[in-house]
Amino acid sequence: MTITTVQDLVPVLQTAIGPMILVSGIGLLLLTMTNRLGRIIDRSRALLDDLEAQPESYIIRINREVDILWKRARYIRMAILLASFTCLGASMLIILLFFSVLAGLDIPLAVTTVFIASMFSLSCSLVFFLFDVNLTLAALKIERESHNRKRVIMETKMPKEGMW
Repeated sequence: MTITTVQDLVPVLQTAIGPMILVSGIGLLLLTMTNRLGRIIDRSRALLDDLEAQPESYIIRINREVDILWKRARYIRMAILLASFTCLGASMLIILLFFSVLAGLDIPLAVTTVFIASMFSLSCSLVFFLFDVNLTLAALKIERESHNRKRVIMETKMPKEGMW
């Protein structure tokens, strides 16, 4: 197919709209993931600040939380990497679509391969994102356990009602 008029280009543009929307959606996903990574880093720094001056039980709890944050950071890093590959694949797909039309090449196998690889990368990225969300709950559980221990200690120190 040789393009001689703008009307010949319209079907190619219509076909390229899907991958362009994918790039836009992946951009929003990447924004969310990088924000989560920033929060992980900020939380780690806050927990590790002035750790030496704390009691041993506090240090043990903080080390548990930081270990979880480290795992989360690795999961989010992998999710960001895979989402970036998805975006790169969608961009390559758009280029392949235009190149195949402009050069008059019929390359459905290459287009299909790039599309499938992009979708596989996106799927894996979302799995790592879910791993991060799951670990967030594990870190919250550690904080909750610590809070519950403090509450029990405070309740045992308070005088019982009716003692006076």
